[in-house]
Amino acid sequence: MPAHRAATTTPRPERTGVSRRRFLGYVIAAPTLVVAAEMGREAVFGAPEASAVGIPSPPQPAELYDLLDVLRDTARPTANLIKIEVNRDGTVSFEMPRSDNGQGIITSTQMLIAEEMNLDPDQVIVTLADARPELVFNQLTAGSSSTFITYTPYRIAAALAQGRLLDAAALELDQDKSFLTSRQGLITGNNGKALPFGELTELAASSVTEVTDVVLKDRESFTVIGTPRTNSEARAMVTGKKQFATDLQIPDALPTVICRGPNLNSALNSVENIDEVRNMPGVTDVEEVDTGVAVRANTFGQAIDGVNAIRASWDGGTIEGENDESVLAKLREGELPLAVPPGVGETIEGDFVFYFRSNASLETNCAIADVRDGTAEIWGPAKNPIAGQAEIAKKLGIAQNAVTFHVTRGGGSFGRKLFTDAAEEAALVSQKMGKPVKLMWTRADDSRQGRTHPMATTRVRASVAGDSVASFEVRHTSVATEINPGLGEPISLAANKAPLGNLTVSQGIYVTTQVTPYNFGATTSLLNEVDMRFNTSSMRNIYSPDVAIARELMVDKIAEKMGKDPYEIRSEFTKLTRWRDTVDRAAEEADWGKSMPEGTAQGIAMHVEYKGVTCAVVEIDCRPETVNRQIRSARTGPRVTKVTFVADAGIIVNPRGYEAQMMGGINDGIANTLTASLRIDDGHFIEASWDNYFYTRQWNTPPEMNIILIEDSESPEPGGAGEAGVAATSAAVACAYARATGKTPEYFPILHKDPLPYEPYPTVPPVPPSPTNGLDFAS
Repeated sequence: MPAHRAATTTPRPERTGVSRRRFLGYVIAAPTLVVAAEMGREAVFGAPEASAVGIPSPPQPAELYDLLDVLRDTARPTANLIKIEVNRDGTVSFEMPRSDNGQGIITSTQMLIAEEMNLDPDQVIVTLADARPELVFNQLTAGSSSTFITYTPYRIAAALAQGRLLDAAALELDQDKSFLTSRQGLITGNNGKALPFGELTELAASSVTEVTDVVLKDRESFTVIGTPRTNSEARAMVTGKKQFATDLQIPDALPTVICRGPNLNSALNSVENIDEVRNMPGVTDVEEVDTGVAVRANTFGQAIDGVNAIRASWDGGTIEGENDESVLAKLREGELPLAVPPGVGETIEGDFVFYFRSNASLETNCAIADVRDGTAEIWGPAKNPIAGQAEIAKKLGIAQNAVTFHVTRGGGSFGRKLFTDAAEEAALVSQKMGKPVKLMWTRADDSRQGRTHPMATTRVRASVAGDSVASFEVRHTSVATEINPGLGEPISLAANKAPLGNLTVSQGIYVTTQVTPYNFGATTSLLNEVDMRFNTSSMRNIYSPDVAIARELMVDKIAEKMGKDPYEIRSEFTKLTRWRDTVDRAAEEADWGKSMPEGTAQGIAMHVEYKGVTCAVVEIDCRPETVNRQIRSARTGPRVTKVTFVADAGIIVNPRGYEAQMMGGINDGIANTLTASLRIDDGHFIEASWDNYFYTRQWNTPPEMNIILIEDSESPEPGGAGEAGVAATSAAVACAYARATGKTPEYFPILHKDPLPYEPYPTVPPVPPSPTNGLDFAS
C-alpha cells in the first residue's frame, strides 16, 4: 500500500463578531420523543478577501450561487419531514434519506447527531430510508452535497431532542435544568442520580406537534465533529458481514441475468432456441424483455450458462458503425466558437480530447424485484429512489404508491447509482415472469452496455498582454451527459426527458460548477452537448476533471510565455486570498521547485468547487525504464510517485473519512489522465471487464501521499468531499507529464492510443469466460 502522512489541520483563527444562532425545530406528536428540524437560512459571513494581482475577472455564476446552493435550497421545504427518534431502549434512531455507497455518510451522520446529544456515535443507529415521495427533492444523493445540506438540520433536530430530554430529566429529578449533565445517553443530576434516555423518552414526547427554538453548539465546543473516526461499517466490510443487494435473501427471488446484444443498445429481433435454454440445468424461466432475454435460474452460474447458450439475432444498436474517430468528428461539428479573435494581444490556444470512461462501480448493477397483484417491492442501491420509484411505476403501469423501494447500501457509485437501470429492469422481468427475481448485471454488461463518462473536447484561448491575461475562454463540447434523475423526483425527471430538457439541466450543472479561479480578465466558460444515443451519466465530478486539465495546462503555457514559474503564476493570479493560501501551502509542503532527475517532474494544479478549494502537487516519472516496465496484461506507462494534496473544505466533520475520499479521488485523477478509457469499435466498446479497463492499479498508485486538510474561518460550514479530490489531481498529473516530457498532451488518457496489452473478448457470447489459470500466477 502507498505510504501517506495522516491528514493534518491548520490551527483555526478565532472568529469574531459571530453569535450563537437560534433555529426552529419540531417536536412531533408520538408516544416516544420524535423531533424534526426546519432548515433555516445559514449565517452569512464577511465577503472573502480578494487578491489584487492581474486584470480582475468578474465573479462567475458558480462563485455566487453554486450547485450545492441549488441542492440545499430545493431541500429546504421538506427538511421538517426528516425525523430523529429516541427509543425506549435508550438508542437514537434515524432513517437517513440519502444513499451510502461507501463514502461514509452514515458515519458522519452519526457524528452530527452524537455531537448535539452528547452521545458516542455508536449509540446512533442510522439506516437508509425507503423512497419517500413526500420529501420531493430531499432524497437525492448527488453533487458531494449530503453533508453540506444536512449539517444544520440534523444538528437542529438532535439539539432539540437533547433539550427535551433535559427538560424531562429536570422534572423527574426535581432539579434545575442548568445543573444537569448529559453524557453517552445518561442525564445526571448534581446529586449523582442518573436517568437513561430510554426512561425519559415517553416523558419528553408530545401528544401534539409543537414548534420550538433551539441553540446549537458553538464550533469551539465540538468534541465529536472534527475528530477522526473510522467508518462505522469498516469491520462489517472487511469480514463480509455488510449486506448488499445481492446478499439479501428474499423468498423465491432467484438469480437472473440478461442476455444483451453485441452492440451498444442492440434491440432483440428474434431467439432461435428459447425452449432449449428453458430446459438447461437449473434454469427456471426464460423471457424476452425490452433489453434482451432474461434467464432466471437456481444459481448465477446457471443463469450465465443460459445467457451464453442463447442464439439470437439483434439489430445494430444506437451507435452502429461508430468508432472513436467518427464520434470525435461529430463533436467537432458541435463546438461553439471562441469569441476573442486570434491576434488580440499574444494568443495562446489549447485543444484537448477526452475519451469515454467507464462509470462501472465495484458492485455491478443489481436489484431484487417482486412484482405481483398490482404492487411492486424493490430492493437495491439508489441515490435517487423517488425518481426510480416513479419510473418503475410508469413502466409497470401502476400507481407510484404501489411501489415500495427499499434503498440498500451500495458498493461504490461515483454517480452510477443515480440511475436505477437495474431496478427498472428487474421490475419488468419480475412482472413478465410473475415471480421475484434477483437481477445482476455482469462485468461485461457494465463495461459494454452500461453508462459512461462521455467523450468530450475542451478548447481554451487566452490573450496575454505583457504581464497580464486580458481574456481566458473555455469551450467544452461533450457527448450528451445524461443527468437522468433531475433533482431526484418525478417532475424534474420528466422535464429532463422532454426535448432539449437534458441539455437544459446539463447547462445548469455546468454553470453552477465551473470556476476559472484566476484574475484573467474577461473570462468565459461555455458548454455544448451533442446527443449521439450513448448511455452516459453524471460520473464523479462530471465536467470538472476534463475542464481542469485543459485550464491548468493552459495556465502553465501562459506562465511559460510570461517567463514565470507554474507555482508563481498561480499564487500571483489566484482571485481570492483563501485560494492562494491553499496553493502556497501545497507548494511549501511539496518542496516545489526541488531538483529532480531528467525525465521526472513536478506538476501543480488547483480547483475550486463544492464550497472548497484544492491544490495538488504531483511528482511523475516518465523515464523509459519506468514507462516500459512489464506487468502481465497490464497498462503501466508513466508512474506518479508522490502526491501532495491540500484541501480547504471548511468544517470537516470526519477528517479520516475526508482523507479517504481524497485518496480515492487522487487515484481517479491519475486514471483519468494516464490510463483509464473505453474504446469504440464498430458500434461497441472493446473493454469487457475490469481486467482490461485500466483504472489505477497497485503498480500505478503513488507510493507516497501527503494529504493536508485545512479548516478556514471564512467557511463556517462543510464543503463537499466525495468528488473534491479528482479535478486538481487530474490536472496536476497532466501538467507534470508535460514538464517531464517537454510535450503538452492533446488527448486523455495519455495512453489511450497505445497498443492493447490484451486480446479483446468477443461480443458473442455476451459473458466472457471466467479465468481458470489463476494459480499459475500466484506467488
